[in-house]
Amino acid sequence: MELINKKKSAYQERPIKIVQFGEGNFLRAFVDYMIDIANEQNVFNGNIVLVKPIEQGSIEQFKQQECQYTVQLQGLIHREQYVETRKITCIEDIVSPFEDYDKYIELATLESLRFIVSNTTEAGIIYSEKDKFEEKLNISFPGKLTQFLWKRFQYFQGEAEKGLIILPVELIDDNGTELKQCVNQYIDLWKLPTSFKRWIDTACIFANTLVDRIVTGYPNEEASSLCKEWGYQDNLIVAAEPFALWVIESDKDISKELPLDVAMREKTGMDVVFTKDHKPYKQRKVRILNGAHTSFVLASYLKGNNTVRESMEDNLIREFMLATIYDEVLPTLDLNINELKDFAESVVDRFNNPFIQHFLLSISLNSVSKWRARCLPSMLKYTEMFEALPKRLTFSIAALLSFYSGEKQLDKDLVGYRNSEKYIIQDDEGVINFFQEFSQKSSNDFVEAYLSNKEFHGQDLTEVKSLKEQVITYLDDIKVLGISNTLIKHFSGGLE
Repeated sequence: MELINKKKSAYQERPIKIVQFGEGNFLRAFVDYMIDIANEQNVFNGNIVLVKPIEQGSIEQFKQQECQYTVQLQGLIHREQYVETRKITCIEDIVSPFEDYDKYIELATLESLRFIVSNTTEAGIIYSEKDKFEEKLNISFPGKLTQFLWKRFQYFQGEAEKGLIILPVELIDDNGTELKQCVNQYIDLWKLPTSFKRWIDTACIFANTLVDRIVTGYPNEEASSLCKEWGYQDNLIVAAEPFALWVIESDKDISKELPLDVAMREKTGMDVVFTKDHKPYKQRKVRILNGAHTSFVLASYLKGNNTVRESMEDNLIREFMLATIYDEVLPTLDLNINELKDFAESVVDRFNNPFIQHFLLSISLNSVSKWRARCLPSMLKYTEMFEALPKRLTFSIAALLSFYSGEKQLDKDLVGYRNSEKYIIQDDEGVINFFQEFSQKSSNDFVEAYLSNKEFHGQDLTEVKSLKEQVITYLDDIKVLGISNTLIKHFSGGLE
């Protein structure tokens, strides 16, 4: 079959409005997907040039397909199966600075350019004093961005209207603020003029963003049949779930220039939010989506399940998860209750997605720090509001202690047992050493040591009324009755 190309995708030439640092699966199934819809609805009229931010890897597949590819969405929306196939036609070109630096840097001089998008991984937004201005290739992403913006500043002689809107989607807190700080550090390091720093501060916008969509990438098992169905070969297919959320925070309203909220309005389960404060949305995601994961996955694994999907087919775990979200997490959040319920419903749909295999052991990685970030705030807020312990979040501590009870093997790995089946407990060295020392002690000593460990929780949790006693009760029951019977005893009508 012939490769997909611009003719087959019905590509349209448009002004280049976006330079995108990153050509990976997430950006292509998230940002580029949304831009494609905005173009189709005639509310944006702009194309994208991809920039390869690192030297490793090849862009040959993109060139062969003229940067055209297909996004395949599969999942549930309101418990109904949803499938969407979309040819992405908004990518004009791809450039590697390592192969053609001049072509790359000339993008900074485009009259039509308005946006910079980036996803260079969490480690991409870093500052290094070793970076030199004259180095064109071996330099960090913020360093490259500083050079790029300097080129634009010079070319347009500091015109305020030629400033850019920068939209990083790297998964770090306050990503736009952090990126701008790095750029200013490079301006100081390289002794660039104060007029340039003023232009960065007044003419450019560095937005903080929050993104959410599970992107699984190239569908190896389905690719051949999909291409046969479509009538063309596509070696860059990207598979993802239907749910999508992009929260964009900036002091200045940029929604008119980037009307993705309008474009996505007809897409149920997909939302773009422009706001002056993204933190409530982050809190919603962390406390509901991530908090639900962390609260049930360890108990579910010990019960015998291996994936999130299997967990949702297990009535005992499913009811535990639903009650955790609706009874113990949602009441502690400040956003509109209807919005919270809608988001919670989307979370349940995502957990039930039959097209994604999300393994519990993968989610279990670094559970101690995850519990602190995702579950502890809900537990403390609930306790403050109702002067009682949230039973399921409290039980999740006992499940964590049970899961982390293991033996050190080969001087490195802490090994736990699910019946006679071994599993590897993965966490920081200090965490592993703690559990090696305390997990075989009495429940009282084990729980006391864990809850009082301020490095784990930032505070002494033995000071929370009745928490230690309740965790000990749950942990002792798990040891005697097993995880299933303990869940039944405390959360499902009790044992007969």
